[in-house]
Amino acid sequence: MPTIELSHVTKRWGGFYGVDDLSLVIDDNAFVTLLGPSGCGKTTTLRMIAGLETPTSGRITIGDQVVFDSARGIDVPANKRRVGFLFQNYALWPNMTIYKNIAFGLANINEELPVIDDEAVKAAGMVRATARPSELRDAIADCKDVKGVLDVAKARIRLIDNYQISLSSAKELLGLGLHTASDPAAAVQATTARYAAQLEAARARHQAAGEQLNTRFEVTDANGTVKTVKRKLSAEEIDLRVRRVARIVKIGPFMDRYPSELSGGQQQRVAIARTLAPEPTVLFMDEPLSNLDAKLRLEMRSELQRLHIETGSTFVYVTHDQGEAMTLATRICLLDNAVLQQYDQPLDVYNKPANLFVADFVGNPSINFIDAQGAQRPDGSVGLAAFDGHQLTFRPRQPVDLAQWFADEAGRDEELARAEQQKLAQPRAVEKENKESNFHYHVALVTEPEDTGDDVAWTDRDFVVGVRPEFLEIRDGGAFEAEVYSSMPTGMETTVRVRIGNYLLTGVIFGGAIYAIGQKVRVDLDGDALMLFSRKNGRMIAQGSLTAG
Repeated sequence: MPTIELSHVTKRWGGFYGVDDLSLVIDDNAFVTLLGPSGCGKTTTLRMIAGLETPTSGRITIGDQVVFDSARGIDVPANKRRVGFLFQNYALWPNMTIYKNIAFGLANINEELPVIDDEAVKAAGMVRATARPSELRDAIADCKDVKGVLDVAKARIRLIDNYQISLSSAKELLGLGLHTASDPAAAVQATTARYAAQLEAARARHQAAGEQLNTRFEVTDANGTVKTVKRKLSAEEIDLRVRRVARIVKIGPFMDRYPSELSGGQQQRVAIARTLAPEPTVLFMDEPLSNLDAKLRLEMRSELQRLHIETGSTFVYVTHDQGEAMTLATRICLLDNAVLQQYDQPLDVYNKPANLFVADFVGNPSINFIDAQGAQRPDGSVGLAAFDGHQLTFRPRQPVDLAQWFADEAGRDEELARAEQQKLAQPRAVEKENKESNFHYHVALVTEPEDTGDDVAWTDRDFVVGVRPEFLEIRDGGAFEAEVYSSMPTGMETTVRVRIGNYLLTGVIFGGAIYAIGQKVRVDLDGDALMLFSRKNGRMIAQGSLTAG
């Protein structure tokens, strides 16, 4: 499967930027989720890679093929990019059986394809299936009902799934009457010999013509190069592909049904199978699970993970659900207001967020933010005043020089501003209407202050501490005196909110803990993975521990 590379890709409509100067690399066989709030540019990004949307500028490469380059005037149409697209709407033909829905796109393929010897494919499948007659007999016999009558439809599916053969081959195997034969080896002997002879004859025929058959029964020249020809798929090829993808998504028994006879989850599996059947190099999915209920969504997440491993394809998945992104992805591309915020592995996005927006967007329950003011001490720790006057000490996990960090960040901001000015100086450049602004994070308070609407000039002494709910511990002798504000047990865990002064902090307590509202408790903020952010620019400075004093 190919690597996908986006280089300085921009999409705008007038002065409104849908995607702004996006550069990223999606590795071969990766499962990347494009995550972010509505309108952030994730679907636009997906559509540009797929060829359904034309970028304003930039370059997109899939494998070794440049599919879009604004400078060179390259724009390969969607149907030439060998990609599959799975939408939120299943878009199944209601008047077609499941088999025909999956096969529909295959019948329209007419392109350069390897030359395949269909006779050899069928012969090899029959030889493989009859190689162990007793196992073959048992597989068929398992499909009898309680009265001992053979369920023919079930037996056909069993043979197709067990031996990766077509429907016509399965019918022929059933016609041998193995389920009633006392000597299965004798029953299949003639069939095995006939198809083995056909397979050898096919190899000899190609050898005489200076050709060979590879393991996939594609015709190659003497040097092993696969021969290709512009053609359509044969009926045997279509049937094998349909049966293969049906087996992968576990819908083999439903081939003769209509979409209205299936559940929502089963219809989604049909849509996935139809997308996989043409063997796309990349599979794009635009919020495919949002129409399903919560239980089915969880089940389909598991299926998509398994599907990704089994197909070995590159998956690019759009979602606004951070739970889906965390559980499915090998890497998360988090966007906001058309700009890439962080591109990293899921646990790194969760544990090491680049800024306040990332920390707030990823995680359920949401992270706790605590406003603080302070300065770095000679020993490298940071003395903070928070919780309406509490004195705290933040000790970074790795040494950090705050003065140097702020200087480096100021230099970075100046460099970005210069680059923006240079870009605007270019011919036909358009200033961005939807400009970035500092993320307005939410601090949970018992009594919210009035919003004056005035912008405050934050300094290098203004910080925000981020505390994930799992780091809040209720224990005797805890550093902070608190009061239980709310308690929501779910069985496996309890989500509790505690009040420290005017601040409300959310914690997740594992086990069947029950707390009474108004109960006085002692609280600690545990671990060395708490986060310190600059309030001035919103970026994360360091991870560390937080203690009173």
